[in-house]
Amino acid sequence: MTYGPPQPSYGPPPGFGPPTPVPAHAPYGPPQPSYGPPPQAPYGAPQPPYGAPPPAVDPEFVAHDRHNSVIVDGSGVALEIQGHTLEFPWAQIGTVHYAPAPYGTVLMVAVAHAGGMLYECRVTARRKAVLQEWLEEIAPVVHFYLTLPGRPQTY
Repeated sequence: MTYGPPQPSYGPPPGFGPPTPVPAHAPYGPPQPSYGPPPQAPYGAPQPPYGAPPPAVDPEFVAHDRHNSVIVDGSGVALEIQGHTLEFPWAQIGTVHYAPAPYGTVLMVAVAHAGGMLYECRVTARRKAVLQEWLEEIAPVVHFYLTLPGRPQTY
């Protein structure tokens, strides 16, 4: 740090004056090719909410608690019971039954295998409102997969 009289300044302080000219092409090489404008939805088309996951091609249903879970998706039905997983592809499933238990907040899901065996899983919801949501969500998903054209009919 120097002490003494201030030095005379020549011209305006930095940041004032005309902008510095920029060459048309940067000296770093030719400009990169453009990938084109982002795709636009037709005018008036509904846009998904910001942060929402992309819409699924096939519907799916998931219900779980601390010990058990049920997953219904395009590959079939998976039941996890106390850490043991049973996976059933749609070709091996005769039908899928689901209902609330007569007590509390339990969803019962049963898979009738094409060989005649019945496998059941019970998933406990925290509240009755969650159980009601599960029942409303599982119905169209199971119906979608059980009524697919070309699905082998076992019964």
